[in-house]
Amino acid sequence: MIYDSEKLLLLVGPCSLEGIETCRPVADCLAALQQKHSELNILFKGSFDKANRTSIRSDRGTGLDKGMEIFQRIKTEYGFKTITDIHTPDQCATVGAVVDAMQIPAFLCRQTDLLVAAAQTDCAINVKKGQFLSPYEMSFVTNKLEEAGASEIWQTDRGTTFGYQNLVVDMRSFSIMAENGHPTIIDATHSVQLPGAAGGISGGQREFVPPLARAALAAGANGVFLETHPNPEQAISDAASQVPLNELPELIESLLRVWQAVR
Repeated sequence: MIYDSEKLLLLVGPCSLEGIETCRPVADCLAALQQKHSELNILFKGSFDKANRTSIRSDRGTGLDKGMEIFQRIKTEYGFKTITDIHTPDQCATVGAVVDAMQIPAFLCRQTDLLVAAAQTDCAINVKKGQFLSPYEMSFVTNKLEEAGASEIWQTDRGTTFGYQNLVVDMRSFSIMAENGHPTIIDATHSVQLPGAAGGISGGQREFVPPLARAALAAGANGVFLETHPNPEQAISDAASQVPLNELPELIESLLRVWQAVR
């Protein structure tokens, strides 16, 4: 069991792994935070394939083999547990042999074959609520994972489509999804995306990441998903919504204070 109710669950890392030169500064920062705050339960996250980019010309990242090499290095050098998203059932066995948790992308949360294949690994499964679903419908998603034998399930809200190219987080979602009996997480960086709104790429409003993350914890969320980058403007994906790495420590410490106050 990875989740610990006595610690704040944090899934943090760059959007795309990009390379070890991007991941190592992030891991250094997270290691310092972990050493300073014993109440943090940190998993290093990153994507080996950005399979749902707006444009077919967009950079998709490292690919499977190089991505797994990077995760193995992070695990060996820093001791972090790791999480990444998967997109097809055939990826699950390879990815599950390296990482500790798998993430089901929001667009794929109803794909039964993908859910079943992920659940049949030894990994914890973090499933994101589709932007098209109500929080009430997540019971059907978690039921699929339960029936398929998932060892551990987490539920993440990344906002609900509100008109065109906008997302809104309903803070009731965390109480509603908690009724399914599994921890809940706020995806604070994808929630501030403006999907497809920047001329073939997604825009974003990163200034709203801190208030959304703090509000979700105050509303009862058990964890926070955050994407961070040493230089977001140079990131190959989600440049407008990732948190600058130099701002991450202050943000994490503010989240920890809210989580402690709610408890």
